[in-house]
Amino acid sequence: MTDAIWTYGSNHASAALRTAPAAWPVFAIAFVGVLLISLPNLLDPMIRHDDYPAYFADAERFWSKTLHEGRWINYLWHLREIVTPSWFNFILYQGAWATFAASLGIAAMGRDGPRWYAAVLALMVLIAAPATMISLWFNTLIPGLWLVALYGLAVVFLPTVVHRALLLPFVVVTFMAYTTYPLLLLALCLAGSRRRSLRDLMGLLALFAVSFVVALLVAYSLNWHFHGVFGVPPADWREGVGLADLPGPLANLPTFFWSLGAFARTASYNYEPAAYYHFALFLFASGALVRLAPREALYLHAGLWTGMALMLVQVLKLGVIAPPRAFLFAWVFYAIIALRAAVLLAEKHPNLARLARNLILLIVLSYALRTGYQYSLYRTWQAETRTIAETISEESTPVLLDGTAMSMGSAKKAFVQFETALPERLRQLTGRSLLYCSQAPDLCAAIAGGAPGRMIHLQNN
Repeated sequence: MTDAIWTYGSNHASAALRTAPAAWPVFAIAFVGVLLISLPNLLDPMIRHDDYPAYFADAERFWSKTLHEGRWINYLWHLREIVTPSWFNFILYQGAWATFAASLGIAAMGRDGPRWYAAVLALMVLIAAPATMISLWFNTLIPGLWLVALYGLAVVFLPTVVHRALLLPFVVVTFMAYTTYPLLLLALCLAGSRRRSLRDLMGLLALFAVSFVVALLVAYSLNWHFHGVFGVPPADWREGVGLADLPGPLANLPTFFWSLGAFARTASYNYEPAAYYHFALFLFASGALVRLAPREALYLHAGLWTGMALMLVQVLKLGVIAPPRAFLFAWVFYAIIALRAAVLLAEKHPNLARLARNLILLIVLSYALRTGYQYSLYRTWQAETRTIAETISEESTPVLLDGTAMSMGSAKKAFVQFETALPERLRQLTGRSLLYCSQAPDLCAAIAGGAPGRMIHLQNN
């Protein structure tokens, strides 16, 4: 028995070693690709307002999110004592995203599968619009996304029995980093399955369901212990309408469809023909997959609709709008289905395979350019705030901000949503905590009357 176990382990270890040389080019392409598409945001990345506590390692300001979002893994990250540069954090985050994308590509195509298709699948995942949007919270999401990336590596390099055994603990910890991260783990498992059967699929989905329930119970229990609340109640600003306040369980259904529509608009960058393009490609690829590999189609669609069912339950229960970034898993399954259909068509229908490849490459190339453009929208805000910071970096007297950040043209272009964005940004650049005149009217009046100090007049343009 011992000899059998040793032989089993040795065989898989050697298989992993054989996989490594062929896998690294895919990882390299994904990493270089993600750096290229995010190049305008690399040296001075944009940070959204509620991502600053993670940048400053300010656990106290993040504490409420443990109650309202169950983000306990992120809270532990906020307890670190080292504050690293934002450019380093952004590259670290994008590196995790590239690692996940490459792992998914290799898992979907097989360890000995076509590396070109694996690389294209990785790139199609990297250019997802919801991924670009959520990347502006990179400081907060670093630990959770690296957990997802590590699981991706496990799927690529470890035996199926091992990475499936790891699914439960990874679902628990990734859930407490971002609620829909476990669905990315499910995508890895389903895409990497090779001996497909209805029994295996049911077993995997049951394992995922149990893991998800355990994740909920762990988050609920932590909230009960530290906050006295067994659950994850949404924050008031989300304006949720729970089932207890509604005439029926389906009264929140329009909110779910609105959330789906918002995802479709975001995924197509508000260009309606692109949304129809994606939908048509999804139907075409799904049909090809059903015809050529029905079991694989069943696996992938089971994962996609499991994710949709979880989103539906969440929206129906809480009545809150699910942001487009929460549906990132849907784009991931869409990418797998499209690329797997292209691979299978190449074997029996070369002309259709060529069409599928061209349609996919059109998405990858056009979205790569669109992603770079999206990141470039923040450069004016970053440059203008750097200029303001330079003017006050040596100032020893009080400095106040006169006006509103929301009126600045660069803030509008960068889709800045809160007035706190400017003081946080200036604190990042100078280490000083600044106030608006509206927050310190007496001091503002004194400076205007000749008292020592300086006011930064924000241009209304």
